[in-house]
Amino acid sequence: MSDALLEFEGLGKSFGGVRALDGLDMTVKRGEILGLIGPNGSGKTTSFNVMTGIYSPSQGRGRFDGQDITGLSARKVYEAGIARTFQRSRLCLPLSIYDNIMIGNHARLDNGLWFNLINRGALRRQVEEGYEKARELVAGFSGELADRMFEPVGALPMIERRRIEICRALVSGPKLLLLDEPSAGMTHDETAQLMDDILAVRDRMGDLSIIIIEHEMGVIERLTDHCVVLSYGRKISEGSYAQIAADPEVQSAYLGVD
Repeated sequence: MSDALLEFEGLGKSFGGVRALDGLDMTVKRGEILGLIGPNGSGKTTSFNVMTGIYSPSQGRGRFDGQDITGLSARKVYEAGIARTFQRSRLCLPLSIYDNIMIGNHARLDNGLWFNLINRGALRRQVEEGYEKARELVAGFSGELADRMFEPVGALPMIERRRIEICRALVSGPKLLLLDEPSAGMTHDETAQLMDDILAVRDRMGDLSIIIIEHEMGVIERLTDHCVVLSYGRKISEGSYAQIAADPEVQSAYLGVD
């Protein structure tokens, strides 16, 4: 089995005359945490949207776990084993912790009308199994939070909401987790706690691979095994955090150094 889980070659995405991604080559290894960084407008979130089937690429090819995923729908990409969070929270605030997590597993549930009305025993087992799985995921972050599964997420502080978003992405058992600026809106102490959480998730889930978009360089330095730096849709540097931080082109484009 190849060490490469995700491979993109010449990935491009254009919106009219705007080239948001320009010939991106990128490989993510099994069990690796890769940092995807760059200034605003550099193509980071666009790359996530292409990876997850929200956008079809204008050019290039993508392979995930040996399968060609070029142009697959978002549902098919999800079923292949890629899950994500978003920079702006997508939680349904009036709904409970449990409900929000199970929304992330809807595509894997038997929820047709016939199943729900006729096969009541199987439906009950499915709900019970879903609850146990959701509670186990939440308990991995906080035992206290796991005792509040039926409370609305709107009552939770930002760090707890971020944890629930990550649990919602993990409930489907993905091989690759994409985190889009998970520290957004949090304090320094909350960010430090979330970094511990992410590392603990990777340790618990074995060969789970993670790609993280972040503007907080302290987060990138601590979490990542490898980094890719984008600017105007192009990859301008790649390597360890120490290598990319010392790259003059990165310093000029991203870190504000002349």
